[in-house]
Amino acid sequence: MATRHFLTLLDLSQDELHYLIQRAITIKNELKAQGPRYTPLPNRTMAMIFEKSSTRTRVSFETAMAHFGGHALFLSPRDTQLGRGEPIGDTARVLSEMVDIVMIRTFSHQGLEAYAAASSVPVINALTDDYHPCQLLADVMTWTELRGSVKGKTAVWIGDGNNMCHSWINAARQFDFQLRICCPAGYEPRQDILEAAGDRVTILRDPNDAVVDADLVTTDVWASMGQEEEQAKREADFAGFQVTEALLDRARADALFLHCLPAHRGEEISETLLDDPRAVVWQEAGNRLHAQKALIEFLLLGRVDG
Repeated sequence: MATRHFLTLLDLSQDELHYLIQRAITIKNELKAQGPRYTPLPNRTMAMIFEKSSTRTRVSFETAMAHFGGHALFLSPRDTQLGRGEPIGDTARVLSEMVDIVMIRTFSHQGLEAYAAASSVPVINALTDDYHPCQLLADVMTWTELRGSVKGKTAVWIGDGNNMCHSWINAARQFDFQLRICCPAGYEPRQDILEAAGDRVTILRDPNDAVVDADLVTTDVWASMGQEEEQAKREADFAGFQVTEALLDRARADALFLHCLPAHRGEEISETLLDDPRAVVWQEAGNRLHAQKALIEFLLLGRVDG
């Protein structure tokens, strides 16, 4: 099989993405029933390059490789020549000679694309400043587990037009649902990403209007990594955009709430929202493991029956 990369949700077809969601659910159910007995990747190695810190990303990928019988190498900027100025392409070619797959969590999406262009092994985007596609696999998996097919349903993104928002836009395209983006003026997602989604995505300004009859509501912190100096301004600009239990009451009775975590209680969400039964963020976080297992398996082995 030719080398495939997963840099955005658009790198896989709609059919392949639907397969991944169902495969992830199967892998999860089998793990719960039998324990980690399925080991399709003995002696395979994943290099995990982290230029941005993470809890969920590192634990989920490292555990996935351990369950699969393989091994994961954690590489911080201090551990690689990338931190000392080695060209991205050179590092990619070297690691391609030694490992089977690479996961990168970094700042520049263009840098990630340059790495993938030089890599002869699959490369997974574990977050860039522009996209976070692995999180969306877990999010759509959670939504599907709890509510069935997401086709034709309505999700609402409340907050900054950031990398998570960009991946939600791509998800609306690939999984065929409607997305309402509710953000203050000046915090819209990138125009080219928005335009490519056509009529699947709409921009609104009032959260109370945006959530009416929605099937799912989601948000993220107002200031992402690298934007800490903007915290005070963003708090002022996003006043009125906090997701609360009362706001969720305006959505459908069976609506779900997602958050990629970590959450800032009292800022983008109310202090108690994560305790509400409509908030399924712990299941969502746990599904990072299973969705990424399905992704790793697909990139290295192709489709698997069962």
